[in-house]
Amino acid sequence: MSHLDIGLVLPMGESFVDGTTARWLEIRDLAVRAEAIGFDTVWVPDELLWRRPDVQAQGWWECVAMAAAVAAATSRVHVGTWVLSALHRNPGITAKVVETIDEISGGRFVFGLGSGHAGRQAHAFGLPEDHVFGRFEEAVRIIVPLLREGRADFEGTFHAARDLEHRPVGPRPGQIPIVMGAKGPKMLRLAVRHADVWSWYVEERSDLTEFGPRLDALLAACDAAGRDPATIGRSAGIVVEPTSITGAADVIGVPVRGTSEEIADTFRAFRDAGFTQLEVMLWPSTPAALEAMAPVLQLLERD
Repeated sequence: MSHLDIGLVLPMGESFVDGTTARWLEIRDLAVRAEAIGFDTVWVPDELLWRRPDVQAQGWWECVAMAAAVAAATSRVHVGTWVLSALHRNPGITAKVVETIDEISGGRFVFGLGSGHAGRQAHAFGLPEDHVFGRFEEAVRIIVPLLREGRADFEGTFHAARDLEHRPVGPRPGQIPIVMGAKGPKMLRLAVRHADVWSWYVEERSDLTEFGPRLDALLAACDAAGRDPATIGRSAGIVVEPTSITGAADVIGVPVRGTSEEIADTFRAFRDAGFTQLEVMLWPSTPAALEAMAPVLQLLERD
C-alpha cells in the first residue's frame, strides 16, 4: 500500500485547555520524541495572536525562529512551517529564510506557505488587511522563482524583486518541497500551478465528510489546469484525541478519537480516499498524548 506521511503539529500557542505556555524545552522534547516514535514530519504553526469573543487572548511563539530551532534539535524528521504567512513577510526574505532553515536541517525542511490571515491579527500588528489574495499572488511570483531558479525580477503593486539573486543556497538547490495551503478556487489554481503538496485544515470535522469535498475541489482544479493529480501531494490537517481527555470539538472541530486501531483505521480511510499526508494536532498537545500515538504509528507501519 502507498505510504501515508504522518506529521505532528507542535504546540506553539498558549494552551486552549489550561492557558499554559508551551516552553522551548517542552517543544524540543516533543519534536525529538515524535522523531523517535516514527512521525515523518513535525510542523510549526505560524500564528501571532488569537482574540475571540468571551475568551482570553491566545499568544503564539514566532514560527520562523522556532522552526529553525526545531531543525537544529532534530536529526531525521522533516521540519515544516504550517503554513508560513505571506501577508506579513517580504517575499525575497521569505525565500532566504526557507533556504537558511533547509541548510540548518541538512535538507529536511518542508516549506508550507499560505496567504495568511487578515482581520484581528493583522490589525493588531499593523499589518496589511486588504488585497490578501493579490498580495499572496505577487509574493508567489517572487518566492517560487527564487527557490526554483535562483533569481526573480518582478515589479508589482505590493511586492518587488529587482534582478534579485537567491544566494547562498543550501543542500537542495531548487528542490525544497513547497506545501501550499489553499481552499477557494483562486488559491487552488495557484496551488495546482506551483505546489508540490496541497494542504487544508479541519474547520468542523476531522473526517472525510469534510475533507472529501476539499479533495474533490483540488482534483477539479488539477483537471482544469491540465495537471496530473498524481503529481501533487494531498494533505489534511486534523485534530486527534488519543487519550481520555476531550474538548477539541468545542474549539477546533470534531476530532478523531477511539482506540489505537480505530484511530489507525481513520488514517487508513484518508489514505484510501487519496490523501498522501496527515498533519495531526493532538488534543491536548502533551507528552502523554504523544505517547498514545506510538501504537497508532506502529499499526500503520505494518500495512
